[in-house]
Amino acid sequence: MITARVALPTAEDFPDPYDASEDAVRALFLRVARFMEADVKDTEVRLFSDSIELTQHAVPFASRESSTPGGVYIDPQNGRKLIAIHDRQLKDPGTLVAVLAHELGHLILLGGGLVDRDSEDMEELNDLLTVFLGFGIFNANAAFQLSQHTELYSQGWSMGKLGYLPERVWGYALARFAFERDEVSPEWAPYLSTNIKSYFKSSMKWLERNGKHLMRMTEVD
Repeated sequence: MITARVALPTAEDFPDPYDASEDAVRALFLRVARFMEADVKDTEVRLFSDSIELTQHAVPFASRESSTPGGVYIDPQNGRKLIAIHDRQLKDPGTLVAVLAHELGHLILLGGGLVDRDSEDMEELNDLLTVFLGFGIFNANAAFQLSQHTELYSQGWSMGKLGYLPERVWGYALARFAFERDEVSPEWAPYLSTNIKSYFKSSMKWLERNGKHLMRMTEVD
């Protein structure tokens, strides 16, 4: 968290040409993984749509009667891990980055055995992980557009309502992230959406007044 590089929606951080192709998605996937320092050597990323075979066979437990998830993390426990991205995400590269970061969070927490799949707060922890590994801008800004689901062997997002964390919690998480890094006026804050930025600013003011009474995360053993 302290040394994480905050990913910005700029050409400097994401210089690869984006044409909504599978190759472009894979390049973006590898770039996000490098930012998050995620080991993806045994992980495959694939696209799926509502009608192709992947939806019915490779992601049978991710199907929905009313909607199809925007992203899914699959760990078969006896083969290569899979991150499947719904092709509707290709229209918005910013949201695509958020979905990739979220699913890579599952790879880190679940694939690494750091969090139990059945933990009550597993999804919330995964959302917070994206903040603390530098993708808070993308995931907080996209949260209003995405809803999440959890099943036996998969986690995923669908377009729709706010995810597991309310906007005010995203704002506080980003402020706490800055607080722990001693960033008084983070250069990345202007990239936050209007609502998130408002909660972020109010949380920063609260931390300025009360931070001395909080145990710093860096002090936790």
